[in-house]
Amino acid sequence: MRRLLHRELVDPLRPQDPVSDAVPPVQYGECLLSTLAAPLVRIPHLRVPRALTVRGLGNGSLWLAAFLSGFVIREPAPYELYMALLSVVWLGCGLKLRREFGPLIICMMLYIAGGIASIPMAQVQGDAMMYIAVSGFLAITAIFYAAILADDPDRFRIIQSGYTFSAVLVSAIGIAGYFNLFPGADYFTLYERARGTFQDPNVFGPFLVLPTLLLIQTLLRGPVFRHLHLLVPISILLLGIFLSFSRGAWVVLFAGVMIIYFLALVTEQSSRRRARLLFLGLAGVVAVLAFLAAALSIDTVDQMFHQRAKLVQDYDGARLGRFARYSLGFQMVMDYPLGLGPLEFNKHFPEDEHNVYLKGFTTYGWLGGTVYIFLAIWTFCSLVPLLFKSRPWTGFAQCLFAVFTAHLILSVIIDTDHWRHMYMFYGLAWGLIGADKLDRKRMRRANSRPT
Repeated sequence: MRRLLHRELVDPLRPQDPVSDAVPPVQYGECLLSTLAAPLVRIPHLRVPRALTVRGLGNGSLWLAAFLSGFVIREPAPYELYMALLSVVWLGCGLKLRREFGPLIICMMLYIAGGIASIPMAQVQGDAMMYIAVSGFLAITAIFYAAILADDPDRFRIIQSGYTFSAVLVSAIGIAGYFNLFPGADYFTLYERARGTFQDPNVFGPFLVLPTLLLIQTLLRGPVFRHLHLLVPISILLLGIFLSFSRGAWVVLFAGVMIIYFLALVTEQSSRRRARLLFLGLAGVVAVLAFLAAALSIDTVDQMFHQRAKLVQDYDGARLGRFARYSLGFQMVMDYPLGLGPLEFNKHFPEDEHNVYLKGFTTYGWLGGTVYIFLAIWTFCSLVPLLFKSRPWTGFAQCLFAVFTAHLILSVIIDTDHWRHMYMFYGLAWGLIGADKLDRKRMRRANSRPT
């Protein structure tokens, strides 16, 4: 079991052409000292292991970036510090900003420009500047991921591996915290909800969804018995999402699973395999019901579930609750073309916006709010054609599309503005969009050459 899990999560970083550790002697029969004394150019069999090459180190650094994205319990988080250094190094080594993902670059620049223009509207300039600075950094990470994938779309395997490894570990920490499995474990909970290594359970839960979808898709597409070991990380991730008691995370998971399951059905040409998918879907429903029954048999879990499972909480439908603030907020920003200023909305209302589209207008002005909606729609529409193409990364694109779409829906009721993984999704999406455009250009050039 351990070997199978290790192979799934770590294999993308292994060299494809492993070599022996020892360097063979220059000439048969020579002693070790004479071999070491021989000039390097006389050793014809000497090869540097691929894992130690610049490309291998680059891939390893990318894996670590995806892994660190799950540790944001304090700001600045290790992810921010590491990504700042990594982006500079990769750009210095020749990472290209291509026109194929130019819309992402332009929209992010305009979005941040709107935020900068909104800073003078804030009462506390220092906090406002820091907020927009963080937004600018996250925009850079989105562009970085786009450049990485557009340059080599096969790097999705490395990102998937690092992200999945991180999510399973983070989920396990959240579960341990919820059940207080070790001294001080309750540090990883908030309001009796699992939060793992995040500041908020509402971020912790959605973060776990993409790797969950990727693992479920592997079960749907591949031989079930060969991938039974994946039930272990899937169970850990599902339990973590459940114990976050985040209604948003539950919605993202449900919507994501439905999307990838639908795509699996419509893209499968074999009637036999389609029947297999229907059977797996039914088995999945039974497994989820059994999972819920087991979890709800614990009194504390049952009480929290019934409390959180309400569609509308008291703070949602109150006079100045979440839904009322949406209407009043949009009416207010009509009088403020530059926005209210970063971190100013809660000075007019009891709480923050809890709606990223509203926050786009309050914090980034009319320019930023309009650009963000435009970017979200453009990204969604550009991803759709990739879902039905035969590419090595099509499965990854389908899962990314599912979780990205679910996050766009979630953003109506939750502020996802500074969610690190949301900016990663934008970057990964445009990286694949750019890679597809580059592939089509190469095909056109190849077809236009005289034979």
